[in-house]
Amino acid sequence: MQYEGVLRKMQTEIGTPIQYYMVFESDFLNINQVLDKDLKIEFIKFQCLNCKNDRPIYRQGFCKNCFFEIPSAGDWIMRPELSTAHLDEEDRDLDYEKKVQLQPHIVYLANSSSIKVGVTRKSQVPTRWIDQGAHEAIEIVEVPNRYLAGITEVALKDHVSDKTNWRKMLTNSVEDEDLVAWRNKLKSYIPDEAKEYFLDSNTETNLDFPVLRYPKKVKSLSLDKTPDYVGKLKGIKGQYLMFEDDTVFNVRGSEGYYIGLTVNS
Repeated sequence: MQYEGVLRKMQTEIGTPIQYYMVFESDFLNINQVLDKDLKIEFIKFQCLNCKNDRPIYRQGFCKNCFFEIPSAGDWIMRPELSTAHLDEEDRDLDYEKKVQLQPHIVYLANSSSIKVGVTRKSQVPTRWIDQGAHEAIEIVEVPNRYLAGITEVALKDHVSDKTNWRKMLTNSVEDEDLVAWRNKLKSYIPDEAKEYFLDSNTETNLDFPVLRYPKKVKSLSLDKTPDYVGKLKGIKGQYLMFEDDTVFNVRGSEGYYIGLTVNS
């Protein structure tokens, strides 16, 4: 089977295990179905997710020009506390920013490599947790806009990490945690503006990833350095493909790369 197209983050479907799909312009592949098969990945060209031009990818699947111009790459994406749509103040495109920022957001705890705090739109639960490779997660605050979620995350970062150790996550060197206890412990640190939105009755969500074998010591595949790679797929976790030789490939980190993908039995 042969596929060709620009990489975007894999789409997912909750299940036991989670189902992963690599979606191209005119075709798609259920990655779960090719576990234990050889995959050949060939870099062909760049294709910016915004302008579609063959320009080197700068960040988030965009060329440098697009990254610094389009509203979907504003600083408030990575730093939600910088959101200003609730004040009717524009960053790059107020209509777009209102559409994204002025909707329910979740502040959550997730356990990918250790306990971390994060922010996502409510509509992205549990997709966000899956993308981070969290095997367990819990919602702690549901607020009406991105700004309130952002200032809550900033306040909680003083008491719990906001980063994932991706190497630890991919080797599955993680321990279960009592997320309900963590949620209750952090309650007192929530800013006054968000205290009324605290969630005190929900339970943990547990996630099951399709992995036959975890790598012992991960080796990251970069298409810039290795434009052609062949390996036997052994697992999928977060947005990573994991291969028998301990190579791991970050699909989301390679958005905007146009590839050829061959599946061999």
